[in-house]
Amino acid sequence: MIDKQQLAQVINEALAGTGLFLVEVKVSSDNVIDVAIDSMGDVTIDDCVMVNDKVLAAFDRDKGEDYELTVGSYGIGEPFKVREHYLKNVGGPVEVLTKAGVKLKGTLKDAGDNGFTLTVTQKVKPEGKKRPELVETDMSLAYDEIKYTKNIITV
Repeated sequence: MIDKQQLAQVINEALAGTGLFLVEVKVSSDNVIDVAIDSMGDVTIDDCVMVNDKVLAAFDRDKGEDYELTVGSYGIGEPFKVREHYLKNVGGPVEVLTKAGVKLKGTLKDAGDNGFTLTVTQKVKPEGKKRPELVETDMSLAYDEIKYTKNIITV
């Protein structure tokens, strides 16, 4: 079976300096390999071919185990997997589900090493007023308290 860590290392070396980043590597027990890459911009077919070629060169099928390889870009509607996804989507609308089961929708304000800030709009009833008002509030969330974060796609 192909070693996932060695595979990730080869891919990360291939992506170094390209603006692309590795999102996920899956290796099944029968050596079916799925690689997902992304970038702060667009991922082209040429980017996927380049990664494919680097993996084929590093893991020669004739000299080692046979495998099936698929390289593609990570889907826009999929949950964020790496910190770069948060950085890429700063300023955009996102949906967050915390591990406590709280679902939040708002604008991703910023992303750091340990967490991110989400700006949410809440109804708040100011003291002395009869009607609630919409107020924007910044919430700081740690990555380890999040079940998922994903883009809200608007048409």
